[in-house]
Amino acid sequence: MRLLLLLSACLLLCTVAFAKHRKVKIITPYGRIIVRLYDETPLHRNNFIQLVRRHFFDSTLFHRVIKTFMIQGGDPDSKHATPGQELGNGDLGYTIPAEFRPQLFHRKGVLAAARDDRPDKASSASQFYLVQGKVFTDAGLDSIEQQRLHGRKIPANQRALYKTIGGTPQLDQQYTVFGIVEKGFPVIDKIAALPTDKNNRPLKDVAMQVRLKRKWLFF
Repeated sequence: MRLLLLLSACLLLCTVAFAKHRKVKIITPYGRIIVRLYDETPLHRNNFIQLVRRHFFDSTLFHRVIKTFMIQGGDPDSKHATPGQELGNGDLGYTIPAEFRPQLFHRKGVLAAARDDRPDKASSASQFYLVQGKVFTDAGLDSIEQQRLHGRKIPANQRALYKTIGGTPQLDQQYTVFGIVEKGFPVIDKIAALPTDKNNRPLKDVAMQVRLKRKWLFF
């Protein structure tokens, strides 16, 4: 009995630790992106993991690409899209409640959930974007505070990052941030620089595969 309890405790500790280090790899024609999912946004984290386990994202496209802004993917309609087809309206029939966290902001490399223009700001179940953004000056951030954030001040530590690595501060507390890129920033830059059509869809399809990056071999 004592041995059984010990084994159960070890398994529980390993499971908890593994859950707190959940990472995914996004495989593209331009390289791989490693993303760590935030535990502070469990609804989005768990939904994303569930979709990855189902291989939902395989063969979906980065269908909306805007340089110095972001690259967006995850539309189920993109899996079999014809050339030039407008994308971005596909969904899975449900949404994820917003999980805004003041400490999670739109610095370069964050993973965030796309959404429709809805009052509750609930997220799309599958569509997401990776922020490329741009570097801001103090004057630019002051303008965003006044015009886009309704006077809400951007914390000093966040301003420092927006002025060095950049991002999209105008989206803070409007779209749920639920992960951060750990490796693969140049891949985002490459995809963001691709030529696109009038709907911001890359002229050459950028398909992806997404896999869980497991921390321990026995999981």
